[in-house]
Amino acid sequence: IEEVFLKDVSCYFSLLEDGQPRDKLEYYLGWDVSELRPVLKDMMTAIDADSSGTVSLDEWVEGGMNNVPLLVLLGLKKDGQHLWRMKHFNKPVYCNVCQSMLLGLRKQGLCCTCCKYTVHGRCANRNPAPCTRTYVKSKKDTGINPVPDTHPLLVFVNPKSGGKQGERVLRKFQYLLNPRQVYNLSNGGPGPGLCFFRNLKDYRILVCGGDGTVGWILDAIDKANLQVRPPVAVLPLGTGNDLARCLRWGGGYDGTDLCRILKEIEVSTPVLMDRWNVEVILEDPQETGDPVPYEIINNYFSIGVDASIAHRFHTMREKHPQKFNSRMKNKLWYFEFATSETISASCKKLNECLTIECCGTPLDLSGLSMEGIAVLNIPSMHGGSNLWGEAKKSELFPSSVTDLSDRRLEVVGLEGAMEMGQIYTGLKSAIRLAKTSQITIRTKKPLPMQIDGEPWMQPPCTIHITHKNQASMLMAPQGRSSFFSSK
Repeated sequence: IEEVFLKDVSCYFSLLEDGQPRDKLEYYLGWDVSELRPVLKDMMTAIDADSSGTVSLDEWVEGGMNNVPLLVLLGLKKDGQHLWRMKHFNKPVYCNVCQSMLLGLRKQGLCCTCCKYTVHGRCANRNPAPCTRTYVKSKKDTGINPVPDTHPLLVFVNPKSGGKQGERVLRKFQYLLNPRQVYNLSNGGPGPGLCFFRNLKDYRILVCGGDGTVGWILDAIDKANLQVRPPVAVLPLGTGNDLARCLRWGGGYDGTDLCRILKEIEVSTPVLMDRWNVEVILEDPQETGDPVPYEIINNYFSIGVDASIAHRFHTMREKHPQKFNSRMKNKLWYFEFATSETISASCKKLNECLTIECCGTPLDLSGLSMEGIAVLNIPSMHGGSNLWGEAKKSELFPSSVTDLSDRRLEVVGLEGAMEMGQIYTGLKSAIRLAKTSQITIRTKKPLPMQIDGEPWMQPPCTIHITHKNQASMLMAPQGRSSFFSSK
């Protein structure tokens, strides 16, 4: 096709990018859909360079590279400076670049969502001053002036989490908040956002993503050497979300009004959460194995049956990602791997393959029939399973609830894949072995392991787990469902 008629084009923009056309137009234009016709007509007329009434393929390509309103409408203008949106004005308005009045039907122009800088579409390509310069007269690189008795919010969104859910959440927050508060982690990671907010003393962070994304942000906060470490809330996307569950943010975002989430963050309670260093030393330095995924434990560390199931699941998903494109399929595959693990019992008599020392004291594993060991920092594991349990108490372990900030780890034994299913459904808990402030594990053969849900195969080694620091987190207000209700 070499020519496209103008009257057939108006709504075809949505085909060029993923997402619902209504959502995109609502965000980028900010006005009623009935007003789009003259905008699209003027835009396409501008692209029609030879005024022939049709747009050739060459004109379309040229317009797609140079026509700023078109780039804004398609969401392709991401230069890290102004966040343009098309706007019509009811009173005389002048272009900040060429100083001439905006003319034409409805006095249309481009207005920066953040700083309200207004220009002609043609003038936006003339490199106007960056948004941070036009926002603040002092020309400081921050445009944040907090209102007294409030907590500015910095939002990080992982658009790859939860399928398309992350992308939708990103667009919604950019619409609800000042876009300078909202950062796409696919574009430069958390560094730019933390740098932009670095001089504020009482702000909060919202991480939209899975547990891995939360760990990424906590690591970045450690490395940023901030004067004050801001507390972190979680909007859980994807699967698992064990940390979000135990902080009462739920097991997964269900489409709840984001304004409600923002209000809950404002009344949430700061709490401290322990974080742990993990050091893995190979018995034979010449032996090669899978890389250890993390050096820090936020949630849990495990060896044996559950790590074996997770490793099989992870390996199959890497080879055949098309078979793991829905939560239901993921659960069915996980069930199949758990069933095969029950039959094969690849980690049987695990207590004969390793030794454990808690604070230098050997842990007696004799007489125990176990296929797995888990070291817990939080009460939730495997998408809401409480391995330590809450109901039973004993003289050895008088505390019945896992404390996120007690600088201690809970160590439990797992009997097998069948028992893991019973733990998942809440019928039983794991075998309580110890509470400790540091732990050393020595393995005698290759074993599957996992840290915070990331599995790998580990040759014989010595593992040291010691306390690193405490992160400031936000506990959702009472009334939100616990992690047990969102499996």
